[in-house]
Amino acid sequence: MSISSMTGFATVRGEADSRSWAWELKSVNAKGRDIRCRLPGGFDNLERAVRERAAERIHRGNVSVSLSLVRDQADGGFRVNQQVLDQVLSALADLHQRLPAAGAPSLDGLMALKGVIEPAGDDLSEEAMKALEEALLAGFEEALDALAEMRAAEGDRLARVLGGQIGEIDRLCGAAESAAALQPEAIRHRLAEQVAELLHSAPALPAERLAQEAAVLMTKADVREEVDRLKSHIAAARQLIAAGGAVGRKLDFLCQEFNREANTLCAKSADVELTRLGLDLKAAVEQLREQVQNIE
Repeated sequence: MSISSMTGFATVRGEADSRSWAWELKSVNAKGRDIRCRLPGGFDNLERAVRERAAERIHRGNVSVSLSLVRDQADGGFRVNQQVLDQVLSALADLHQRLPAAGAPSLDGLMALKGVIEPAGDDLSEEAMKALEEALLAGFEEALDALAEMRAAEGDRLARVLGGQIGEIDRLCGAAESAAALQPEAIRHRLAEQVAELLHSAPALPAERLAQEAAVLMTKADVREEVDRLKSHIAAARQLIAAGGAVGRKLDFLCQEFNREANTLCAKSADVELTRLGLDLKAAVEQLREQVQNIE
């Protein structure tokens, strides 16, 4: 199983019972899963099935589902919805009493109101409606397939990018390990310089005391634990990418751990080169985190 991106788009069109329809699905990044549906009037009962089927296929992301449905008007014509028109006229009469100076509405303005003009003969039998709904849901499954395919293709590209970024973190970790091996000598040198300055204003310190101070500094500056944890996180990240699936949250957590160890490494550093490597490591981790935000 490969990883998937949270970004994708799909559209599927079809026809059924003198009607043409189109499903449009859009998916973008999100911390969780949010499925939003926009269905035409009279088809709200499809929303539950749409949500359930989308949730089976999509584990994370902000998904917008839209259905447009157009009836062939070649033989049906139009009619005035008298009930809606009466409601509009009643509302206009009330408004005219409140705003007597307002002009009377035009006929074309009234006819342009939503619901006043509707297709004639648009009623469907129960069997015909059921068949149409089944066709629409079948088309939705096709749209889900297309969306999943696009998210998977984007996920493959992201996997290659993530592999390169984790490789860079691995390289910097190895360089930091080599630089850390020079820390004891750097600490001794710095301590010797500080002691030399003190000798001008204070009696010579006992050798035992100097050894104790050096040991304390070396213990505080030991970054072997941080390097070992970085190596462990690198191995875990590679395993997650290889396993695939919905691993975005786990990778995001690993990025936090990467950053924590990089910060500690910089704080403990007693060497300019190790500090530089720590900063480069933080930059590489941030680049990795930005890409991980796109993973499902």
